[in-house]
Order: sequence, then structure tokens, then C-alpha cells
Amino acid sequence: MIDLVADLGEGFGAYSIGDDQQLLEIVSSANIACGFHAGDPDIMDRTVAECMRRGVGIGAHPSFPDLRGFGRRAMDLSADEVRTDTVYQVGSLAAFAAYHGGVVSHVAPHGKLGNLVAVRPDYAESVAQAVAGVDPRMVIVAQEGELAQAARRHGLQVAIVGIVDRAYQDDGTLVPRGQPGAVLHDAREIVDRTVRMACEGTIVSSSGASLQISPDTILLHGDNPGAVGLARLIRKELEAAGVRIAPVGDVLAAKQEAA
Repeated sequence: MIDLVADLGEGFGAYSIGDDQQLLEIVSSANIACGFHAGDPDIMDRTVAECMRRGVGIGAHPSFPDLRGFGRRAMDLSADEVRTDTVYQVGSLAAFAAYHGGVVSHVAPHGKLGNLVAVRPDYAESVAQAVAGVDPRMVIVAQEGELAQAARRHGLQVAIVGIVDRAYQDDGTLVPRGQPGAVLHDAREIVDRTVRMACEGTIVSSSGASLQISPDTILLHGDNPGAVGLARLIRKELEAAGVRIAPVGDVLAAKQEAA
């Protein structure tokens, strides 16, 4: 059993990115932009409403306050600013979820913030504190690293994410976007990596090393051409391999029951 999640609600005002409607037919969870790198109140409202209608898990996708750079640039924020920015964003999405009769099930930091919380203990602690303070039932979605460790210390559940269209370094972190080969484009390669990750618990790094990874959720990026077709193919191939697709909370509950 595994969760399929996509980053959604990443338009702003009259501008849209990705085909959220079609992706919501494929995924079991959504990481919803909370206004700092993308998204606005209208988009957040519509995206949450659609998730509720379709039974898709609702997740907050907090970011650095970098609307112009889509949250992909480093910012010299203090740890306390990271904490309050996270509270602000998660709290705003939680209000929309409550309005529509739902809850935010998980939190997945976006972009550069997501990269840094994997390796910076101070930022990781800030995000974990924020989530634990807003609602300790929320799951932290992250790569194995500082944020996952901080979340566990705060008694939060952790769902390990596999990112199938990004190259991995030998230490398990992602190859920075500015480097050649950081983003993968070959559909067959991406699908094969996904099935191997889900069924065998391994992924090959950019140098050819075999890395162990046991993901609870697979991230499908939806902001590029062909994303919907690739997402459909990934789901089809996973199900053909005997993998059941379910929201991240159900995946973790099943793992706990099996243990």
C-alpha cells in the first residue's frame, strides 16, 4: 500500500499551473500551496473543496515567503520566523479544511524550505514545533533526515516521501535543481524507478549507487508538460504490480497494524 501525492493549488490569481482537476482523479493525497510560494484564498478554497468531494487527503505545503521565486530560493530567515511562517500557512489551510468539514492530514514543506529542513536542525525543529502546536495528529511528510527526526521527537507521525522525477545524491538528498540531471524527464525511467521504490525499497543515485528507501508516499510533480499522462501511467503500473493506492493516513495505519 502506498500514497500518491501531487503538489496542487499552485496558481495565483488569474494564473494557473498544472491540471489539478485531472490530477485529483489520480492521486490519493494533495499537497496544497498555502499562499507563500503560490496559491491564494480562492484557490485554496476550491482545492480543498475538490479534495473533500473526491476523498483525497488534504495536506499543507508551506514554503518560504518567496512568491516571485516559487519558493525555490534560499532565504535568510531565523528559526523563529520559519516556525511562525509555518504556523500561519498550516493554520490558514486548516481553516479552509474545517470550513468544508475536513481536516489537514499532513504537512509537506515545499521547495527550498523542504530541502533545508532535511539538513538544518534548527529549521527542522521549527517546523516540527509548529505542526505539533497546531495539531499533533498531522503527519509530517519528509525525506529521512533532520525534519523526520525532529518530528519523531515531538511525537508526530512521519511519512517518508519518494520523489521519483528527481535525482538522488549518494547521501539520500536530492541533486540541487541547478545541477545537470537534477530533474528526470524520461517517462519510462521515472515509472521504473517508482515501481522499484514501492516494491523493492531501493533507488539508484546519480552516481549509480543503490540506496535503500521505504516510502510511504510517492510525490508526482504536476507543473510540467505531460504530468497527467505520466501520473496515470505510474498509477497503472503500480496497481499492476499489486500496489494498493490509499491516502497517507491509511498507509501509516496499515503499517502500524501490521507491526
